[in-house]
Amino acid sequence: MDERRRRFLTRASRAAMAAGLVGGYGGFALIAGRFLYPARTRPTARRFVTTVDRLRVGDSLLYRAPSGESIHVTRHGSQAAARAFAALSSTCPHLGCRVHWEPQNDRYFCPCHGGVFDPSGVATAGPPGDAGQSLPRYPVDVRDGLIFVEVPEAALSARRDR
Repeated sequence: MDERRRRFLTRASRAAMAAGLVGGYGGFALIAGRFLYPARTRPTARRFVTTVDRLRVGDSLLYRAPSGESIHVTRHGSQAAARAFAALSSTCPHLGCRVHWEPQNDRYFCPCHGGVFDPSGVATAGPPGDAGQSLPRYPVDVRDGLIFVEVPEAALSARRDR
C-alpha cells in the first residue's frame, strides 16, 4: 500500500509541476507575443457632423459615430475653421460616465465624481484631474461650411450565406 501511494504522489506532483511550467511559459509567451505583435490601429473615416452655421460659439452637439462612440463637437471660436471646434469623447476616462458640456462654465463636467475638463478636454479637477486623464480627441476638418470628424469605422460582422 505504501508503494502505491508513493507512486501516486510522485505522478501527481510531476503533473502539477508540468502544468505549472506550461502555464508559466504560456503566460510569458502571451505577453511576449503582445509586445512583439502589437494590436493594429482601427481604420478611420471622415464623417459629416453638421454645418458651421448650426453651431454658435459655446454650443455643443452630441454625435454618435458609426462605431458607437459618442462625441461632443463644441464650437469655441467665431471663425469657420477647424481650430474653432473641438471633437472630444463624451465618456469620462475615470469610470466611463457621460460628461456634459457646460457653456456657462466653459467646461466639460462629469457628474459621477465631479470630474472637470477644460474646453480642450484636459482634466482640471476631480478624480480624472488627480490621475492626469484627459478626454480623447478626434480630428476636426471644416470644408465649405461643413464640419467633419475623423472617427473609427464600425466593425463589420462576418456574415455567412448558406
